[in-house]
Order: sequence, then C-alpha cells, then structure tokens
Amino acid sequence: MGTEDKLNAIRRGLLEFVVLTVISKEDVYAANIIAALEPTEFRTQEGTLYPLLSKIRREGAVEYVWQESTEGPPRKYYRLTARGRKQLEEIKKHWEQINTTIASLGS
Repeated sequence: MGTEDKLNAIRRGLLEFVVLTVISKEDVYAANIIAALEPTEFRTQEGTLYPLLSKIRREGAVEYVWQESTEGPPRKYYRLTARGRKQLEEIKKHWEQINTTIASLGS
C-alpha cells in the first residue's frame, strides 16, 4: 500500500468526525456540507455523503427537518442530536489525545 492509499484511508476514517463538526455549527443542507468540505482534503461527493448521513442518522447522532426552499423542492437540513453532540465531544477528546501522543513520540 502506497503513501497516498494510506492517507486516503485516514481521510475516510475521519470523514464522519469532520461531517459531525460541520453539522455542529448550524442546521445544514447536504450541499452546504459538500461546499464546506470542497476546499479541504476532505472534499467529498453526494455518493459518499448521503450514505454517511443515513448511517449517522440511524445511529441517532443527527436528525433532519424539512424546510421549504425558494429554489425548488423542500430540503433536508441536518442537525446534531444530544447523542451526536456527546459523540462529537468524545471523538474530539480522543483526537486530542492521539495528537498529544504523536507529538510526545516525536516526528
């Protein structure tokens, strides 16, 4: 496995954490999530995002509300649930511990 493959695996593993972080700021439409991720190394497409949103909704971390749109049909806006906020805080703590460990081991 080459370096790029290893980096892609890390990105895929962190995508849920990143998406939860984006949703935590405000109720957000899927296209807004894609736009927020576009300039980052977590750039993704609908074919990846929608199954992830469905998974985390089934797990109870997010919910959605339908809102009317002036640009077409109603849209699903996602928001974190209390469970999702707790999960995001746990992931953030773990991520900070990982970074501290890596820093303490040297580079």
